[in-house]
Amino acid sequence: CIYCYARPTHEYWGFSAGLDFESKIMVKKNAPELLEKQFQTRSYRPVVLFFSGNTDCYQPAERTYQLTRRMLQLCLHYRNPVSIITKNALILRDLDILKPLADLNLVSVAITITTLNEELRLLMEPRTVTIAQRLKTLVTLHKAGIPVGVMTAPIIPSLNDHEIPKLVELAAESGALWSAYTIVRLNGVLGPLFTDWVNQAFPDRAERILRQIADCHGGQLNDSRFSTRMVGEGNYARHIAQLHQIACQKFLKDRQHPTLTTRLFRPAGQIGLFE
Repeated sequence: CIYCYARPTHEYWGFSAGLDFESKIMVKKNAPELLEKQFQTRSYRPVVLFFSGNTDCYQPAERTYQLTRRMLQLCLHYRNPVSIITKNALILRDLDILKPLADLNLVSVAITITTLNEELRLLMEPRTVTIAQRLKTLVTLHKAGIPVGVMTAPIIPSLNDHEIPKLVELAAESGALWSAYTIVRLNGVLGPLFTDWVNQAFPDRAERILRQIADCHGGQLNDSRFSTRMVGEGNYARHIAQLHQIACQKFLKDRQHPTLTTRLFRPAGQIGLFE
């Protein structure tokens, strides 16, 4: 995705945040082994694990390596809670693990839906699952009894901000229990990459889009401040926040994100006396 805040991470490993990010992926093949080692550490205290904050845990490489699946199996075995965010339908492959996790209140899922406009999706996220398929995935998870919500993110001024009410409405109709959002932020090399893209894709409004993004981040495209980088500040950011809040009050009233339990954790995977 052109807006992805994970792009600069590639530079840390000696790759480019442009073409290399789109064509080369680094795989931690021993991630399940490292996770189990952590679970078996005497000092470990169960916390909700997040899959995953830096690129999608169900991207195509997961079909080959099955790292996410193996780690979910470990979460079920040790009964450690896990929260998943994805925009890919591959998550449905793991329903056999997600259902028992949900039965124990150990999992929640957020499906990212950035826009309802397929032309815009193809421009911003050319290799991702269609919006229709994401909504179907949301429905399937809901019907399977898995707590699911929607991430309407990132919100990009003058591109998809006007879609917030309809996005939340369709998500609610598909079984979403909650909705969250972030405002796009263009840290490091992401700034010039996005600027070049938006000028090519939307030359008629590129200047306005960039100006409004900057208005949400203290006059800069780059925003690393922990307290404001995700939701922005200023009049336009407040407008987005109010639009999202009103949509949630209208379409998601009396629904909420579940609080996952950490009380069922099995030290070293041991089965309890009364299980």
